[in-house]
Amino acid sequence: MKRQSYSKEFKRQAVDLILIEGQPIRFISHTLDIHENTLYRWVAEYEKFGDQAFPGKGSSEFISQNKIKKLEKENRLLREELELLKKFRVFLKQNPK
Repeated sequence: MKRQSYSKEFKRQAVDLILIEGQPIRFISHTLDIHENTLYRWVAEYEKFGDQAFPGKGSSEFISQNKIKKLEKENRLLREELELLKKFRVFLKQNPK
């Protein structure tokens, strides 16, 4: 049996039916023929990541890993800048008389 995949828009509309319109998950589950646990997972992911939820092929884990990579890169760049400033400070302290 092939695994079913849903578009970001479909997931977002299902979550909106639950969160905004207040429809019960059980009712939406039967209407859309989706397992209740799947809907609970979609709601949790949307509440955690907001508009960045449902990145396509991948999961919220992908978003977390991407954020970590960006922060590591930023951290590396800031460390390089700090080293340059330390070197520059040495030149400023020298008082040629």
